[in-house]
Amino acid sequence: MQLANNTLFPDFRHTCEQHEGMAGYGWDEYDVRLGGRQTIHDAGNTMDITTEFVKIPGGQHGGGWGVRVKGTPREDAPNRLISTVLFYAGMEGLGSLKVRNEPDDQGIEGTVVMDGSGEGLGDFTLEVTRGPEKNRYPPPTHKSFVDKPLDLSIVTSLQVKEENLWQAKPLIFTQMKAEIEAILKKYGEDNSPPPWSMFTMPNAVGEGNMHIVQKVFEGAFEFDIIYSSASAEAPVTSDDLSESIKNAAKQFSHRFTKLLAPQSPFNKDKYQAFAKSMFSNLIGGIGYFYGDSVVDRSYAPEYEEENEGFWQETADARARPESVKLEAPSELFTSIPSRPFFPRGFLWDEGFHLLPIADWDMDLTLEIVKSWFNLMDDDGWIGREQILGAEARSKVPQEFQVQYPHYANPPTLFLIFESLIDKLKSKSPAKITLDPLESIRSAHLDNPDLAIDYLRNLYPLLKRHYFWFRKTQWGDIKSYDREAFSTKEGYRWRGRNERHVLTSGLDDYPRPQPPHPGELHTDLISWMGMMTRSMRRIAETIGQTEDAKELAGYEEAIIKNIDDLHWDKKERTYCDATIDDYEESVHACHKGYISIFPFLTGLVPPDSPRLKAVLDLISDPDELWSDYGIRSLSQKDEFYNTDENYWRSPIWINMNYLAVKSLLDIATQPGPHKAQATKIYTSLRKNLVENVFDQWEKTGFAWEQYNPHTGAGQRTQHFTGWTSLVVKIMGMPDLGGVGVEHGEL
Repeated sequence: MQLANNTLFPDFRHTCEQHEGMAGYGWDEYDVRLGGRQTIHDAGNTMDITTEFVKIPGGQHGGGWGVRVKGTPREDAPNRLISTVLFYAGMEGLGSLKVRNEPDDQGIEGTVVMDGSGEGLGDFTLEVTRGPEKNRYPPPTHKSFVDKPLDLSIVTSLQVKEENLWQAKPLIFTQMKAEIEAILKKYGEDNSPPPWSMFTMPNAVGEGNMHIVQKVFEGAFEFDIIYSSASAEAPVTSDDLSESIKNAAKQFSHRFTKLLAPQSPFNKDKYQAFAKSMFSNLIGGIGYFYGDSVVDRSYAPEYEEENEGFWQETADARARPESVKLEAPSELFTSIPSRPFFPRGFLWDEGFHLLPIADWDMDLTLEIVKSWFNLMDDDGWIGREQILGAEARSKVPQEFQVQYPHYANPPTLFLIFESLIDKLKSKSPAKITLDPLESIRSAHLDNPDLAIDYLRNLYPLLKRHYFWFRKTQWGDIKSYDREAFSTKEGYRWRGRNERHVLTSGLDDYPRPQPPHPGELHTDLISWMGMMTRSMRRIAETIGQTEDAKELAGYEEAIIKNIDDLHWDKKERTYCDATIDDYEESVHACHKGYISIFPFLTGLVPPDSPRLKAVLDLISDPDELWSDYGIRSLSQKDEFYNTDENYWRSPIWINMNYLAVKSLLDIATQPGPHKAQATKIYTSLRKNLVENVFDQWEKTGFAWEQYNPHTGAGQRTQHFTGWTSLVVKIMGMPDLGGVGVEHGEL
């Protein structure tokens, strides 16, 4: 909360939410193993908050850490800007946390010290320092300052039910409301203290499992929060924090330059801070989640979706409350799409998230992948959205909370296995930096036997997941007299209705109407092709020769069936298939991401007779091409820019990344379309990066999607999940080809 010129600005900040007057926020630099610097540009409260967080090794319980909190008034701040800052700590589970300082009705003068002990943490101390002498505090302009001088720290201790510890904001407001009422009763409304004295917590140090520290400053401020493990040789000090902050920044910059530096034409200074911020917010969005989840394991026959009108039957089945159960708590180590808006794990987002992280820290990446596969049930299912615990569910509309073991999601984690195998095969030296932690980050690359053991240990889960896909998402080829190389390699997303195929990840993208159990989906067979290719490569790597041979057969059949089942000769594009009124298989063609999916997943080789039509479609400004990236649906489609318009025109960076990567593959191999691919690659790469950068500069945010007509960022702001793939795009080579300017393709 900031207060200025005796006027109350009721902008209490607890979490960064959408469209609350922020000029941007997030990590400027961050390394998950070291720490980094984060800035909150709070334009509404005319204050920039910087937090510099570092980890400090030592002892047997994970070491210590520290946070330096700084507040800097913005240029338009009033001459007298008064801010109140609250820090709270709570202890969950077995353990204790108590304030060491002696209680004082007026407040605590120096450092606030908490002593704690917890399972897995051992004994520790948590300190909230007073900060440097340059800090200024509101002067005593009211007699209430005698009772509560604001140059001291206010400390409140609470005993809170463990399940309510995460609800800090209402807990604080409840305490603050009672204190305001007491102050008004004592001094009267006509003689009330200034707002910065009114909106305070009570000085109430005591027993409890939650302790709140409040500080009130005038102008710029600074203080430290320091955690020290008792098992370390010495406690962490503010001097240690200063040195660690400096070293972390130096190491981050060096590592970024070596591993992720933007290539021409983005190797100019103006792109450096942008690239570092985008990647830092991606890796800074990694978190650990634990809690129960809501699942429907009724296995109702309606979920097989065998009948015409199946979407109505499944809707009725989902409406049965007795089918929904809370399942035992599980844990997940994951990156997330957006810390403020989507603070949870998404299965199909995760593979995209981990592609840049794999370049930075492969061992961290593999830990996250393993965490996801450890969620798998006995059948091979992994819930597509991991909403673990009450706090996570508080951010999700109820209709999206239930997970269904019949429903899949794009298997993007298999992109990471391909990345790992590519890196192992490249035999490039892993230790290209001076990072003392390099041996931890790249152990699986430095020691291929370790990587093979990792894959071998995970392989049974991968097989179970793969064959779960084949069993549950199969598409019916035989019943409808379809001609194809294989009668088995056709696939259909379960979980669709008339408007959405949420399980596909492409939500409202136009599909055949009305829905039919005989549908075959282009994107799903393409994902299955990528997944099969990855599984085959894994089997080859770990010496599973027979499995590799079997998977190679599936892979060949999928690639041939993509052409046989989904290529439309008249439209010259790939299309979903459905069944018409005469029980015949027909195509439902909606040119866009779906119709280029075989290309996006690397299943259209340089010599394919289909490739020219795919490249022409991508580069046609009347169809998919825009000045800012490839649009999700053709401008010529009847559903373009209609209804929710979620995947019906906007530009998505994850799909564009796949396009750029596939174009690069074609452009760097012999083939009849190499020159065309090079030209499109050069222009698309330039358009994408320049627009995401431009919107970042203008708004302070990365966005979930971008408008194909204006380039403006849309939907969720601070969407630093797969939009951060722009860093991978910037790091791709400049082929030196002659690009084209906007709209000229």
